[in-house]
Amino acid sequence: MLVYPYDFRLTEKEKTSICYLSFPDSYSGGLGDTQFSFRLRQSGGQRTTHFGDDGEYNREAPLTLQRETAHYFGYVYFRQVKDSSMKRGYFQKSLVLVSRLPYVNLFQSLLQLIAPEYFDKLEPCLEAVCNEIDQWPGPAPGQTLNLPVMGVVIQVRIPSRVDKPGSSPVKQFNQENLLPAPLVLPTVHELDLFRCFQPLLIHIQMLWELMLLGEPVVVMAPSPTVSSEIVLALTSCLAPLKYCCDYRPYFTIHDSEFREYTTRTQAPPNIVVGVTNPFFIKTLQHWPHILRVGELKMSGDLPKQVKVKKLAKLKTLDTKPGIYTSYKTFLHKDKTLIKRLLKGIQRKRPSEVQSALLRRHLLELTQSFIIPLEHYIASLMPLQRAITPWKNPPQIRPFRQEDFMKTLEHAGPQLTCVLKGDWLGLYRRFFKSPNFDGWYRQRHKEMTQKLEALHLEAICEANIVAWMKDKSEVEIVDLVLKLREKLVRARCHHLPVKEETLQRVGLYIETIIGSLPEDLQTVLHHP
Repeated sequence: MLVYPYDFRLTEKEKTSICYLSFPDSYSGGLGDTQFSFRLRQSGGQRTTHFGDDGEYNREAPLTLQRETAHYFGYVYFRQVKDSSMKRGYFQKSLVLVSRLPYVNLFQSLLQLIAPEYFDKLEPCLEAVCNEIDQWPGPAPGQTLNLPVMGVVIQVRIPSRVDKPGSSPVKQFNQENLLPAPLVLPTVHELDLFRCFQPLLIHIQMLWELMLLGEPVVVMAPSPTVSSEIVLALTSCLAPLKYCCDYRPYFTIHDSEFREYTTRTQAPPNIVVGVTNPFFIKTLQHWPHILRVGELKMSGDLPKQVKVKKLAKLKTLDTKPGIYTSYKTFLHKDKTLIKRLLKGIQRKRPSEVQSALLRRHLLELTQSFIIPLEHYIASLMPLQRAITPWKNPPQIRPFRQEDFMKTLEHAGPQLTCVLKGDWLGLYRRFFKSPNFDGWYRQRHKEMTQKLEALHLEAICEANIVAWMKDKSEVEIVDLVLKLREKLVRARCHHLPVKEETLQRVGLYIETIIGSLPEDLQTVLHHP
Protein backbone atom coordinates (compact mmCIF):
# COMPACT_ATOMS: atom_id res chain seq x y z
CA MET A 1 0.00 0.00 0.00
CA LEU A 2 1.50 3.28 -1.19
CA VAL A 3 0.46 6.44 0.70
CA TYR A 4 0.96 10.06 -0.46
CA PRO A 5 1.79 12.44 1.13
CA TYR A 6 4.30 10.39 3.12
CA ASP A 7 3.65 12.24 6.37
CA PHE A 8 -0.09 11.43 6.35
CA ARG A 9 -0.58 9.09 9.31
CA LEU A 10 -3.15 6.30 9.11
CA THR A 11 -3.52 3.64 11.81
CA GLU A 12 -3.03 0.01 10.78
CA LYS A 13 -6.76 -0.56 11.32
CA GLU A 14 -7.60 2.32 8.94
CA LYS A 15 -5.15 1.04 6.32
CA THR A 16 -6.69 -2.44 6.46
CA SER A 17 -10.22 -1.04 6.17
CA ILE A 18 -9.25 1.19 3.22
CA CYS A 19 -7.69 -1.81 1.43
CA TYR A 20 -10.87 -3.89 1.78
CA LEU A 21 -13.14 -0.97 0.82
CA SER A 22 -11.09 -0.18 -2.30
CA PHE A 23 -12.08 -3.36 -4.14
CA PRO A 24 -15.47 -4.77 -5.12
CA ASP A 25 -16.64 -7.18 -2.41
CA SER A 26 -18.67 -9.52 -4.63
CA TYR A 27 -17.61 -11.25 -7.83
CA SER A 28 -17.71 -8.70 -10.60
CA GLY A 29 -17.08 -10.17 -14.00
CA GLY A 30 -17.01 -6.67 -15.49
CA LEU A 31 -13.73 -5.59 -16.99
CA GLY A 32 -12.59 -2.01 -17.27
CA ASP A 33 -12.72 0.95 -14.91
CA THR A 34 -15.26 1.68 -12.18
CA GLN A 35 -15.59 4.47 -9.62
CA PHE A 36 -17.30 4.44 -6.24
CA SER A 37 -16.98 5.93 -2.76
CA PHE A 38 -16.99 4.86 0.88
CA ARG A 39 -17.05 6.45 4.33
CA LEU A 40 -14.87 5.16 7.11
CA ARG A 41 -14.92 5.70 10.87
CA GLN A 42 -11.64 7.17 12.09
CA SER A 43 -9.83 5.04 14.64
CA GLY A 44 -7.23 6.07 17.18
CA GLY A 45 -8.42 9.45 18.45
CA GLN A 46 -8.37 12.98 17.02
CA ARG A 47 -5.61 14.03 14.68
CA THR A 48 -4.60 17.44 13.44
CA THR A 49 -5.58 18.17 9.87
CA HIS A 50 -3.41 19.58 7.09
CA PHE A 51 -5.75 22.54 6.74
CA GLY A 52 -5.09 24.90 9.61
CA ASP A 53 -8.39 26.42 10.71
CA ASP A 54 -11.14 23.82 10.24
CA GLY A 55 -13.46 26.02 12.27
CA GLU A 56 -13.43 28.88 9.76
CA TYR A 57 -14.33 26.59 6.86
CA ASN A 58 -17.09 24.84 8.85
CA ARG A 59 -18.62 28.15 9.94
CA GLU A 60 -18.94 29.37 6.35
CA ALA A 61 -19.79 26.10 4.56
CA PRO A 62 -23.34 24.71 4.33
CA LEU A 63 -24.00 22.26 7.20
CA THR A 64 -24.23 19.41 4.66
CA LEU A 65 -20.69 20.12 3.36
CA GLN A 66 -18.81 20.59 6.62
CA ARG A 67 -15.50 18.84 7.07
CA GLU A 68 -15.96 15.59 9.01
CA THR A 69 -14.15 15.22 12.33
CA ALA A 70 -14.63 11.51 13.06
CA HIS A 71 -14.86 9.99 9.54
CA TYR A 72 -12.91 9.86 6.31
CA PHE A 73 -14.40 9.70 2.83
CA GLY A 74 -12.70 7.44 0.31
CA TYR A 75 -13.07 8.04 -3.44
CA VAL A 76 -12.03 5.01 -5.48
CA TYR A 77 -10.99 4.44 -9.10
CA PHE A 78 -10.73 0.68 -9.68
CA ARG A 79 -9.32 -0.99 -12.80
CA GLN A 80 -9.69 -4.67 -13.74
CA VAL A 81 -8.26 -5.90 -17.07
CA LYS A 82 -7.11 -9.28 -18.36
CA ASP A 83 -3.37 -9.77 -17.97
CA SER A 84 -1.86 -13.21 -18.50
CA SER A 85 1.37 -12.17 -16.73
CA MET A 86 -0.54 -11.85 -13.44
CA LYS A 87 -1.08 -14.84 -11.14
CA ARG A 88 -4.91 -14.53 -11.28
CA GLY A 89 -4.94 -13.67 -14.99
CA TYR A 90 -6.15 -10.12 -14.20
CA PHE A 91 -4.59 -6.74 -13.47
CA GLN A 92 -6.51 -5.29 -10.51
CA LYS A 93 -5.58 -1.98 -8.93
CA SER A 94 -7.30 0.87 -7.11
CA LEU A 95 -6.31 4.47 -6.65
CA VAL A 96 -8.03 5.99 -3.58
CA LEU A 97 -8.32 9.62 -2.61
CA VAL A 98 -8.98 10.03 1.15
CA SER A 99 -10.50 13.26 2.43
CA ARG A 100 -12.67 14.65 5.22
CA LEU A 101 -14.67 16.62 2.64
CA PRO A 102 -17.82 15.21 0.95
CA TYR A 103 -16.85 16.62 -2.48
CA VAL A 104 -17.80 13.51 -4.44
CA ASN A 105 -18.09 15.26 -7.80
CA LEU A 106 -14.79 17.14 -7.58
CA PHE A 107 -12.76 14.19 -6.31
CA GLN A 108 -14.20 11.62 -8.72
CA SER A 109 -13.51 14.04 -11.61
CA LEU A 110 -9.95 14.46 -10.32
CA LEU A 111 -9.47 10.67 -10.20
CA GLN A 112 -10.68 10.37 -13.81
CA LEU A 113 -7.71 12.55 -14.78
CA ILE A 114 -5.10 11.00 -12.50
CA ALA A 115 -5.88 7.25 -12.28
CA PRO A 116 -5.47 6.17 -15.96
CA GLU A 117 -2.13 7.97 -16.04
CA TYR A 118 -1.06 6.44 -12.72
CA PHE A 119 -1.88 2.87 -13.83
CA ASP A 120 0.44 3.40 -16.81
CA LYS A 121 3.30 5.34 -15.20
CA LEU A 122 2.96 4.37 -11.53
CA GLU A 123 4.77 6.16 -8.69
CA PRO A 124 6.56 9.12 -10.38
CA CYS A 125 3.21 10.27 -11.82
CA LEU A 126 1.60 10.23 -8.37
CA GLU A 127 4.44 12.20 -6.84
CA ALA A 128 4.15 14.91 -9.51
CA VAL A 129 0.36 15.11 -9.04
CA CYS A 130 0.69 15.39 -5.25
CA ASN A 131 3.18 18.24 -5.64
CA GLU A 132 0.63 20.08 -7.81
CA ILE A 133 -2.26 19.44 -5.39
CA ASP A 134 -0.05 20.69 -2.53
CA GLN A 135 -0.09 24.12 -4.18
CA TRP A 136 -3.89 24.31 -4.34
CA PRO A 137 -5.60 26.91 -2.13
CA GLY A 138 -7.77 25.64 0.73
CA PRO A 139 -11.50 25.38 0.02
CA ALA A 140 -13.06 28.79 0.70
CA PRO A 141 -16.89 28.80 0.77
CA GLY A 142 -18.36 31.22 -1.78
CA GLN A 143 -15.21 31.29 -3.92
CA THR A 144 -14.50 29.84 -7.35
CA LEU A 145 -11.22 27.93 -7.37
CA ASN A 146 -8.90 27.22 -10.30
CA LEU A 147 -7.11 23.94 -9.55
CA PRO A 148 -4.27 23.02 -11.96
CA VAL A 149 -3.40 19.33 -12.32
CA MET A 150 -1.67 17.40 -15.14
CA GLY A 151 -1.99 20.21 -17.67
CA VAL A 152 -5.70 20.76 -16.94
CA VAL A 153 -7.29 23.46 -14.78
CA ILE A 154 -10.36 22.28 -12.88
CA GLN A 155 -12.65 25.19 -12.10
CA VAL A 156 -15.28 24.77 -9.38
CA ARG A 157 -17.20 26.95 -6.92
CA ILE A 158 -17.26 25.99 -3.23
CA PRO A 159 -20.83 26.48 -1.89
CA SER A 160 -21.36 28.86 1.02
CA ARG A 161 -23.84 28.87 3.91
CA VAL A 162 -25.29 32.17 2.64
CA ASP A 163 -26.21 30.72 -0.78
CA LYS A 164 -29.95 30.60 -1.33
CA PRO A 165 -31.07 26.93 -1.13
CA GLY A 166 -32.00 25.57 -4.53
CA SER A 167 -30.41 28.42 -6.49
CA SER A 168 -28.32 27.32 -9.43
CA PRO A 169 -24.56 27.71 -8.92
CA VAL A 170 -23.32 31.22 -9.64
CA LYS A 171 -22.02 31.35 -13.19
CA GLN A 172 -18.31 30.82 -12.83
CA PHE A 173 -16.91 32.19 -16.00
CA ASN A 174 -14.38 34.57 -14.53
CA GLN A 175 -11.99 32.67 -16.73
CA GLU A 176 -9.10 35.13 -16.44
CA ASN A 177 -8.08 34.12 -19.98
CA LEU A 178 -7.13 30.68 -18.74
CA LEU A 179 -5.39 28.59 -21.38
CA PRO A 180 -6.18 25.82 -21.94
CA ALA A 181 -9.86 26.47 -21.23
CA PRO A 182 -10.68 25.09 -17.76
CA LEU A 183 -12.66 21.96 -17.03
CA VAL A 184 -15.66 23.63 -15.36
CA LEU A 185 -17.51 21.45 -12.84
CA PRO A 186 -21.11 22.60 -12.21
CA THR A 187 -20.94 21.40 -8.59
CA VAL A 188 -18.45 20.00 -6.07
CA HIS A 189 -20.85 17.49 -4.56
CA GLU A 190 -24.22 17.02 -6.27
CA LEU A 191 -24.98 13.69 -7.93
CA ASP A 192 -27.25 12.99 -10.90
CA LEU A 193 -30.29 12.35 -8.66
CA PHE A 194 -32.51 11.30 -11.55
CA ARG A 195 -30.08 8.57 -12.60
CA CYS A 196 -29.53 7.37 -9.02
CA PHE A 197 -33.26 7.19 -8.22
CA GLN A 198 -34.58 6.05 -11.59
CA PRO A 199 -35.88 2.60 -10.48
CA LEU A 200 -37.31 4.20 -7.30
CA LEU A 201 -38.96 7.38 -8.62
CA ILE A 202 -42.52 6.44 -7.65
CA HIS A 203 -41.33 5.80 -4.07
CA ILE A 204 -39.40 9.07 -3.63
CA GLN A 205 -41.90 10.21 -0.98
CA MET A 206 -41.31 7.09 1.12
CA LEU A 207 -37.52 7.36 0.79
CA TRP A 208 -37.59 11.03 1.87
CA GLU A 209 -39.61 10.09 4.98
CA LEU A 210 -37.25 7.21 5.86
CA MET A 211 -34.28 9.61 5.65
CA LEU A 212 -36.06 12.34 7.63
CA LEU A 213 -36.85 9.88 10.43
CA GLY A 214 -33.32 8.41 10.44
CA GLU A 215 -34.62 4.88 9.83
CA PRO A 216 -32.12 1.98 9.37
CA VAL A 217 -31.95 1.25 5.61
CA VAL A 218 -29.91 -1.30 3.63
CA VAL A 219 -29.22 -0.71 -0.07
CA MET A 220 -28.37 -4.03 -1.77
CA ALA A 221 -26.82 -3.33 -5.15
CA PRO A 222 -24.98 -5.26 -7.86
CA SER A 223 -21.85 -3.08 -7.59
CA PRO A 224 -20.12 -0.61 -5.25
CA THR A 225 -20.80 2.13 -7.83
CA VAL A 226 -24.57 1.66 -7.60
CA SER A 227 -24.58 1.15 -3.82
CA SER A 228 -22.48 4.26 -3.10
CA GLU A 229 -24.41 6.48 -5.54
CA ILE A 230 -27.80 5.50 -4.11
CA VAL A 231 -26.68 5.90 -0.47
CA LEU A 232 -25.21 9.36 -1.18
CA ALA A 233 -28.34 10.34 -3.13
CA LEU A 234 -30.53 9.22 -0.20
CA THR A 235 -28.55 11.18 2.40
CA SER A 236 -28.66 14.32 0.20
CA CYS A 237 -32.49 14.16 0.02
CA LEU A 238 -32.96 16.35 3.09
CA ALA A 239 -30.78 19.33 2.04
CA PRO A 240 -30.55 21.99 3.41
CA LEU A 241 -31.41 19.98 6.57
CA LYS A 242 -28.32 18.03 7.62
CA TYR A 243 -28.67 14.23 7.69
CA CYS A 244 -27.30 13.57 11.21
CA CYS A 245 -27.23 9.75 11.22
CA ASP A 246 -24.38 7.49 10.15
CA TYR A 247 -24.11 6.29 6.55
CA ARG A 248 -21.81 3.93 4.67
CA PRO A 249 -22.00 4.26 0.86
CA TYR A 250 -20.20 0.93 0.53
CA PHE A 251 -19.75 -1.63 3.30
CA THR A 252 -18.04 -5.05 3.25
CA ILE A 253 -18.04 -8.14 5.43
CA HIS A 254 -14.46 -7.28 6.49
CA ASP A 255 -15.52 -4.00 8.07
CA SER A 256 -14.75 -3.62 11.78
CA GLU A 257 -18.41 -2.67 12.40
CA PHE A 258 -19.75 -5.79 10.65
CA ARG A 259 -20.67 -7.48 13.96
CA GLU A 260 -22.25 -4.30 15.32
CA TYR A 261 -24.61 -4.02 12.33
CA THR A 262 -25.48 -7.69 11.90
CA THR A 263 -26.21 -8.58 15.54
CA ARG A 264 -29.81 -9.56 16.30
CA THR A 265 -29.54 -8.91 20.03
CA GLN A 266 -30.33 -5.22 19.59
CA ALA A 267 -32.26 -3.02 17.14
CA PRO A 268 -30.39 -2.01 13.97
CA PRO A 269 -28.61 1.38 14.34
CA ASN A 270 -29.77 4.62 12.62
CA ILE A 271 -27.71 4.19 9.48
CA VAL A 272 -27.98 3.84 5.70
CA VAL A 273 -25.63 1.14 4.54
CA GLY A 274 -24.78 0.12 0.95
CA VAL A 275 -23.73 -3.48 0.30
CA THR A 276 -23.04 -5.73 -2.71
CA ASN A 277 -22.19 -9.13 -1.23
CA PRO A 278 -25.23 -11.49 -1.42
CA PHE A 279 -24.20 -12.79 2.04
CA PHE A 280 -25.77 -9.61 3.50
CA ILE A 281 -29.25 -10.69 2.37
CA LYS A 282 -29.07 -13.35 5.05
CA THR A 283 -27.26 -11.37 7.77
CA LEU A 284 -29.31 -8.15 7.44
CA GLN A 285 -32.75 -9.60 6.76
CA HIS A 286 -33.92 -8.49 10.25
CA TRP A 287 -33.47 -4.83 9.23
CA PRO A 288 -36.78 -2.96 8.77
CA HIS A 289 -36.15 -1.44 5.31
CA ILE A 290 -34.20 -3.10 2.51
CA LEU A 291 -33.80 -1.65 -0.99
CA ARG A 292 -32.78 -4.22 -3.59
CA VAL A 293 -31.78 -2.61 -6.89
CA GLY A 294 -30.27 -3.72 -10.19
CA GLU A 295 -27.81 -1.92 -12.46
CA LEU A 296 -28.67 1.72 -13.19
CA LYS A 297 -29.14 1.90 -16.96
CA MET A 298 -30.30 5.12 -18.59
CA SER A 299 -32.76 4.33 -21.36
CA GLY A 300 -35.30 6.32 -23.32
CA ASP A 301 -38.27 5.10 -21.24
CA LEU A 302 -39.24 5.23 -17.59
CA PRO A 303 -37.09 2.47 -16.07
CA LYS A 304 -38.98 -0.41 -14.51
CA GLN A 305 -40.09 0.78 -11.07
CA VAL A 306 -39.43 -1.55 -8.14
CA LYS A 307 -42.39 -2.65 -6.01
CA VAL A 308 -42.87 -2.42 -2.26
CA LYS A 309 -42.83 -5.97 -0.88
CA LYS A 310 -43.23 -7.64 2.49
CA LEU A 311 -39.99 -8.37 4.37
CA ALA A 312 -41.01 -12.03 4.59
CA LYS A 313 -40.52 -12.27 0.80
CA LEU A 314 -36.82 -11.55 1.12
CA LYS A 315 -35.33 -14.78 -0.29
CA THR A 316 -31.77 -15.62 0.48
CA LEU A 317 -30.16 -15.49 -2.96
CA ASP A 318 -32.67 -14.92 -5.75
CA THR A 319 -34.11 -11.75 -4.24
CA LYS A 320 -35.79 -9.66 -6.90
CA PRO A 321 -35.45 -5.85 -6.96
CA GLY A 322 -37.89 -4.16 -4.60
CA ILE A 323 -38.33 -2.15 -1.40
CA TYR A 324 -38.78 -4.73 1.34
CA THR A 325 -40.55 -2.96 4.19
CA SER A 326 -43.79 -2.76 6.15
CA TYR A 327 -43.47 1.04 6.43
CA LYS A 328 -46.63 3.07 5.74
CA THR A 329 -45.95 6.64 4.61
CA PHE A 330 -47.40 9.54 6.61
CA LEU A 331 -47.88 11.68 3.48
CA HIS A 332 -49.59 10.82 0.20
CA LYS A 333 -47.62 10.34 -3.02
CA ASP A 334 -47.00 13.36 -5.22
CA LYS A 335 -48.42 12.20 -8.56
CA THR A 336 -47.67 15.57 -10.20
CA LEU A 337 -43.92 15.01 -9.80
CA ILE A 338 -44.09 11.57 -11.44
CA LYS A 339 -46.12 13.02 -14.35
CA ARG A 340 -43.59 15.82 -14.86
CA LEU A 341 -40.66 13.38 -14.84
CA LEU A 342 -42.52 11.07 -17.26
CA LYS A 343 -43.17 13.98 -19.60
CA GLY A 344 -39.45 14.80 -19.38
CA ILE A 345 -38.57 11.24 -20.43
CA GLN A 346 -40.98 11.37 -23.38
CA ARG A 347 -39.51 14.71 -24.47
CA LYS A 348 -35.96 13.37 -24.03
CA ARG A 349 -35.19 16.06 -21.46
CA PRO A 350 -31.51 15.89 -20.33
CA SER A 351 -30.85 13.99 -17.12
CA GLU A 352 -29.48 17.10 -15.35
CA VAL A 353 -32.79 18.92 -15.98
CA GLN A 354 -34.74 15.96 -14.57
CA SER A 355 -32.36 15.93 -11.57
CA ALA A 356 -32.96 19.65 -11.00
CA LEU A 357 -36.74 18.98 -10.98
CA LEU A 358 -36.31 16.20 -8.47
CA ARG A 359 -33.96 18.24 -6.27
CA ARG A 360 -36.36 21.22 -6.32
CA HIS A 361 -39.25 18.92 -5.26
CA LEU A 362 -37.24 17.46 -2.35
CA LEU A 363 -36.04 20.92 -1.29
CA GLU A 364 -39.60 22.29 -1.22
CA LEU A 365 -40.77 19.25 0.74
CA THR A 366 -37.98 19.67 3.33
CA GLN A 367 -38.58 23.42 3.58
CA SER A 368 -42.35 22.94 4.06
CA PHE A 369 -41.55 20.55 6.91
CA ILE A 370 -38.81 22.60 8.56
CA ILE A 371 -40.17 26.21 8.26
CA PRO A 372 -42.83 25.73 11.01
CA LEU A 373 -40.06 24.39 13.29
CA GLU A 374 -37.85 27.41 12.46
CA HIS A 375 -40.72 29.82 13.22
CA TYR A 376 -41.47 28.13 16.54
CA ILE A 377 -37.85 27.97 17.73
CA ALA A 378 -37.35 31.66 16.80
CA SER A 379 -40.28 32.48 19.14
CA LEU A 380 -38.34 30.96 22.07
CA MET A 381 -35.68 33.67 21.87
CA PRO A 382 -35.96 36.33 24.62
CA LEU A 383 -37.09 39.79 23.48
CA GLN A 384 -34.26 42.21 22.75
CA ARG A 385 -35.56 44.71 25.34
CA ALA A 386 -35.12 42.01 28.04
CA ILE A 387 -31.35 42.06 27.44
CA THR A 388 -29.76 44.57 29.82
CA PRO A 389 -26.04 45.34 30.14
CA TRP A 390 -25.44 44.57 33.82
CA LYS A 391 -27.34 41.30 34.16
CA ASN A 392 -26.68 37.92 32.56
CA PRO A 393 -28.79 37.56 29.38
CA PRO A 394 -32.14 35.76 29.89
CA GLN A 395 -32.40 32.05 28.97
CA ILE A 396 -33.83 30.68 25.72
CA ARG A 397 -37.20 29.15 26.57
CA PRO A 398 -37.43 25.32 26.35
CA PHE A 399 -38.76 23.60 23.21
CA ARG A 400 -42.16 22.09 24.12
CA GLN A 401 -43.39 19.62 21.54
CA GLU A 402 -47.07 20.07 22.41
CA ASP A 403 -46.81 23.87 22.15
CA PHE A 404 -45.21 23.47 18.73
CA MET A 405 -47.99 21.09 17.60
CA LYS A 406 -50.59 23.74 18.49
CA THR A 407 -48.94 26.21 16.08
CA LEU A 408 -49.42 23.85 13.12
CA GLU A 409 -53.13 24.52 12.72
CA HIS A 410 -52.47 28.09 11.54
CA ALA A 411 -48.83 27.95 10.47
CA GLY A 412 -48.21 24.35 9.39
CA PRO A 413 -46.71 22.79 6.23
CA GLN A 414 -50.12 22.98 4.49
CA LEU A 415 -49.39 26.68 3.80
CA THR A 416 -46.49 25.83 1.47
CA CYS A 417 -47.06 22.21 0.45
CA VAL A 418 -49.96 20.65 -1.46
CA LEU A 419 -49.27 17.18 -0.09
CA LYS A 420 -51.98 15.83 2.19
CA GLY A 421 -51.44 13.29 4.94
CA ASP A 422 -50.64 12.88 8.61
CA TRP A 423 -48.15 15.74 9.08
CA LEU A 424 -48.66 15.67 12.88
CA GLY A 425 -47.72 11.98 13.03
CA LEU A 426 -44.62 12.69 10.93
CA TYR A 427 -43.50 15.45 13.33
CA ARG A 428 -44.05 13.18 16.36
CA ARG A 429 -41.83 10.50 14.81
CA PHE A 430 -39.26 13.12 13.75
CA PHE A 431 -38.90 14.31 17.38
CA LYS A 432 -37.51 10.84 18.24
CA SER A 433 -34.90 10.87 15.46
CA PRO A 434 -31.20 11.89 15.51
CA ASN A 435 -32.04 14.42 12.77
CA PHE A 436 -34.29 16.41 15.14
CA ASP A 437 -31.64 16.23 17.86
CA GLY A 438 -28.93 17.46 15.44
CA TRP A 439 -31.15 20.27 14.09
CA TYR A 440 -32.19 21.43 17.57
CA ARG A 441 -28.62 21.42 18.99
CA GLN A 442 -27.34 23.45 16.03
CA ARG A 443 -30.17 26.01 16.29
CA HIS A 444 -29.83 26.28 20.09
CA LYS A 445 -26.08 26.88 19.76
CA GLU A 446 -26.66 29.61 17.13
CA MET A 447 -29.33 31.30 19.31
CA THR A 448 -27.10 31.18 22.41
CA GLN A 449 -24.30 32.85 20.44
CA LYS A 450 -26.73 35.47 19.13
CA LEU A 451 -27.83 36.22 22.73
CA GLU A 452 -24.20 36.66 23.82
CA ALA A 453 -23.62 38.99 20.87
CA LEU A 454 -26.70 41.10 21.72
CA HIS A 455 -25.53 41.31 25.34
CA LEU A 456 -22.12 42.62 24.24
CA GLU A 457 -23.85 45.24 22.08
CA ALA A 458 -26.04 46.28 25.05
CA ILE A 459 -22.88 46.73 27.17
CA CYS A 460 -21.35 48.91 24.43
CA GLU A 461 -24.38 51.19 24.36
CA ALA A 462 -24.49 51.59 28.16
CA ASN A 463 -23.11 54.54 30.11
CA ILE A 464 -20.26 52.78 31.89
CA VAL A 465 -19.07 55.87 33.83
CA ALA A 466 -22.54 56.44 35.32
CA TRP A 467 -22.72 52.77 36.36
CA MET A 468 -19.31 52.96 38.13
CA LYS A 469 -20.23 55.98 40.31
CA ASP A 470 -21.68 54.11 43.28
CA LYS A 471 -19.84 50.78 42.82
CA SER A 472 -17.16 49.36 45.12
CA GLU A 473 -13.68 48.41 43.84
CA VAL A 474 -14.59 44.71 44.20
CA GLU A 475 -17.61 45.15 41.90
CA ILE A 476 -15.56 47.12 39.36
CA VAL A 477 -12.74 44.53 39.29
CA ASP A 478 -15.38 41.81 38.91
CA LEU A 479 -16.79 43.68 35.87
CA VAL A 480 -13.31 43.94 34.29
CA LEU A 481 -12.77 40.18 34.66
CA LYS A 482 -16.25 39.41 33.25
CA LEU A 483 -15.81 41.72 30.26
CA ARG A 484 -12.39 40.20 29.52
CA GLU A 485 -13.90 36.73 29.62
CA LYS A 486 -16.70 37.84 27.25
CA LEU A 487 -14.14 39.31 24.85
CA VAL A 488 -12.13 36.06 24.80
CA ARG A 489 -15.31 34.02 24.25
CA ALA A 490 -16.45 36.31 21.43
CA ARG A 491 -13.14 35.88 19.61
CA CYS A 492 -12.67 32.14 20.29
CA HIS A 493 -16.27 31.20 19.40
CA HIS A 494 -16.47 33.70 16.52
CA LEU A 495 -19.70 35.22 17.84
CA PRO A 496 -21.73 37.23 15.30
CA VAL A 497 -20.39 40.57 16.63
CA LYS A 498 -18.91 43.46 14.64
CA GLU A 499 -15.19 44.07 15.13
CA GLU A 500 -15.90 47.68 16.19
CA THR A 501 -18.12 46.38 19.04
CA LEU A 502 -15.26 44.21 20.31
CA GLN A 503 -12.87 47.16 20.09
CA ARG A 504 -15.28 49.33 22.08
CA VAL A 505 -15.51 46.68 24.81
CA GLY A 506 -11.68 46.68 24.88
CA LEU A 507 -11.70 50.47 25.31
CA TYR A 508 -14.32 50.16 28.07
CA ILE A 509 -12.04 47.78 29.93
CA GLU A 510 -9.16 50.28 29.67
CA THR A 511 -11.44 53.13 30.86
CA ILE A 512 -12.60 51.11 33.87
CA ILE A 513 -9.04 50.06 34.82
CA GLY A 514 -7.90 53.70 34.49
CA SER A 515 -10.41 54.74 37.18
CA LEU A 516 -8.93 52.36 39.76
CA PRO A 517 -6.01 52.95 42.19
CA GLU A 518 -2.54 52.38 40.70
CA ASP A 519 -1.80 49.16 42.60
CA LEU A 520 -4.99 47.57 41.20
CA GLN A 521 -4.21 48.93 37.73
CA THR A 522 -0.82 47.18 37.83
CA VAL A 523 -2.42 43.87 38.87
CA LEU A 524 -5.11 44.07 36.15
CA HIS A 525 -2.65 45.09 33.41
CA HIS A 526 -0.40 42.11 34.24
CA PRO A 527 -2.77 39.23 34.86
